[in-house]
Amino acid sequence: MIVGFGNIDRGDDGVAYEVINTLRRRQGGEPLDEEDTGLETLGAKVDSVFLSQLTPDLMEILSGYDRVAFVDAHVYEDINDLQVVPLLPEYTPSILTHHLTPGMLLALVKAVYGHEPLGRLISIRGYDFDFHRGLSAGTRALAERAVDHLLAWLAGEGAGPDAEPSPRSAEPSCR
Repeated sequence: MIVGFGNIDRGDDGVAYEVINTLRRRQGGEPLDEEDTGLETLGAKVDSVFLSQLTPDLMEILSGYDRVAFVDAHVYEDINDLQVVPLLPEYTPSILTHHLTPGMLLALVKAVYGHEPLGRLISIRGYDFDFHRGLSAGTRALAERAVDHLLAWLAGEGAGPDAEPSPRSAEPSCR
C-alpha cells in the first residue's frame, strides 16, 4: 500500500498526489481524480491512495497489508531533499489533536489489530506552499525520483535510485 497525503491547493504540499498518479500511470493504471481518494478501489496487487491527512479510520485498511509506504512533503533544509526512512510503530503524542504521524498510525494498527506492516516514509522537499495548484520545478523533479524509488522498493530492490535512507528516526513530515 502506498499512502500519499497532503493538500493539492498548497503548491508543493500536493507532491504526494503527483507521486501517486505517476506511480499509477507507470504501473498501467488510471490516475486518481481530484475527488477520488483511491479507497473505493482497493484490491490491486499494489494499492495507492491520496488523502488530505492521516486518520485513525485507516487502521483497519492498513492491517491488511504487509508493507506500507507513506509519501509526504517536507520543508527541512537539514535533511535530504528526498528523505527515505524506515518507520517503526511509534507512539508520538501530538499537541495537535488532528495530526496523526505515519509511525503513530502503524502503532495503532499494531495495538488494535496485532499486525505490524513494514513501514517506510518517503518525504519530498517542498519549496512553495502558497495557495495555488502545481509543483515547483525542484519538487517536480524530486517526485520523479520518489516514484523511481517506490517502483524499486515494490520490486524488492531496496532503497532504489537516488534515495538515501536516513539514520534519523524522526519523521520529517510537515503539516
